[in-house]
Amino acid sequence: MTAPPAFEKPQISRRIAMVAHDNKKVELLRWAEFNAGQLRHHQLSATGTTGTMLQYELGLKVHCFLSGPLGGDQQIGAKIAEGAIDVVIFFWDPLEPQPHDPDVKALLRLATLWNVPVATNVATADMIISSPLMTGSYIPARPNMERPSTGAEYNASTTT
Repeated sequence: MTAPPAFEKPQISRRIAMVAHDNKKVELLRWAEFNAGQLRHHQLSATGTTGTMLQYELGLKVHCFLSGPLGGDQQIGAKIAEGAIDVVIFFWDPLEPQPHDPDVKALLRLATLWNVPVATNVATADMIISSPLMTGSYIPARPNMERPSTGAEYNASTTT
């Protein structure tokens, strides 16, 4: 691999969540090292072990959620639903069953539902990080979802 070109500070700082299963952590670390100059200009978050690895190995500033199996995948999913994550880099291991597979599926479902780009391998991550849309003024459309009622309307009407 040749070193990426020097990047100017992006016009927009994206909120990037990074996750890697155990057998993919080294691959994510290599990818992040290659793209560290670009990643430094964005707001990074990650599941616990992955985030700690990125902080100590590359000196990146990363907000760490819990470890994936302890709820970190769900925490990232919640941030996606809140509109607080713009991109997910998720190097998952398709050959190794995970004890938290339902959480992984939920995270990927939420990213798809809320129109958040997801890279599940190096090639896709390279395409996303190098896209001019990543540093431009592009704002992806989010679906207009009706929020379910909290019951407040029902409670107010029955107490009068």
